[in-house]
Amino acid sequence: MKPLTNKRVLLGVTAGIAAYKSPDLVRKLIELGAEVQVILSRNAEQFVAPLALQAVSGHAVHNYAMTAESESGMGHIDLARWADIVLIAPATANFIARLCQGNADELLTTVCVATEAPIAVAPAMNQQMWQNPATIANIDTLRHRKVAVLGPDSGEQACGEVGPGRMLQPVDLAAEIGKLFKTESLSGTQIMITAGPTWEALDPVRGITNHSSGMMGYALAQAAIEAGAQVTLVSGPTALTPPERAKVVNVVSALDMHAAVMQDIQDKHIFIGVAAVADYRPVDQQGQKIKKSQDEMTITMVKNPDILADVAARNPAPFCVGFAAETNDVEAYARGKLERKKLDLIAANHVGGEQTGFGVPDNAITLISAEAATPLPKQNKYALARQLIAEIAKHYQTKNA
Repeated sequence: MKPLTNKRVLLGVTAGIAAYKSPDLVRKLIELGAEVQVILSRNAEQFVAPLALQAVSGHAVHNYAMTAESESGMGHIDLARWADIVLIAPATANFIARLCQGNADELLTTVCVATEAPIAVAPAMNQQMWQNPATIANIDTLRHRKVAVLGPDSGEQACGEVGPGRMLQPVDLAAEIGKLFKTESLSGTQIMITAGPTWEALDPVRGITNHSSGMMGYALAQAAIEAGAQVTLVSGPTALTPPERAKVVNVVSALDMHAAVMQDIQDKHIFIGVAAVADYRPVDQQGQKIKKSQDEMTITMVKNPDILADVAARNPAPFCVGFAAETNDVEAYARGKLERKKLDLIAANHVGGEQTGFGVPDNAITLISAEAATPLPKQNKYALARQLIAEIAKHYQTKNA
């Protein structure tokens, strides 16, 4: 049976007699290593006690209502993002019909509409209901939408009839959920990612920085976690919320970032330098605010350490991926950086326009190795990050084969 280590399963329980098996299903999923949260649909509490599900899951149970308290923090979106997979077991004929229609009339259906995670349903109903043309059409629709349909089993039913419609047993459902997860390309891999800008202080008020929002680095951290990696995210000042399962080290200046990286790089397999690190810093940081007294002011700058080059120069060095943000001759400058710093890969992107680069949700890059250049087209940074992590994993595994 495939383990579910560190996987997050959001279990939706609908109002069918098979709901009495839900606590056992939660236990089976947890035994395989999953973390489980439960949503009860409308009337499901008539079949299974929330307290029982809370006891076995270790989490408070969410009911059908979208309360003012929960939704003050957009609770349905938080749950939709939390889940690695959404499993509805049992899934009644009524719920299946509403899922097909895209209804968002209670918490469970709203989460299903809002989530990007895969969805699986475990049908449970009377055999006549299962064989009804409407149910057959609804199941076909779900399968067409890539919703996994697990079961049903056939046998004696609560109504006394015999036929298809029984929910699969919890042990079998837990095994089926394991099969739905792809083999993780970076399972067991330690990755360090730098993200965001640095801030080089002139005085206690002013400093030198850049337009990096940190979005690309944070997206890569999330994508690497999804691919099974353990991620350390070394972040300059940003307004972003980091991925929950990342180890986050917050820094301010380039010197801070260099120290944080070098202190913790020893056991890392892959290093991805996404941060827009300041090349120079002021020689002197004034202890008090600099007063406006002269028409001109001269600031003497000194070069900051090159974090990416220092990591790549280690022996042994991790698999090193750099980023080159350029305003012109992007590929040429990036390839020069790849060769000069002895990197394994470099992701080159154009900045300075309104459509891609710093502070915007979309990006397009060209991934460059010593042998080739692979364009990754413009798309949302989170989608791009998943594609980029898949490419990095492929190159890393080829090098270490």
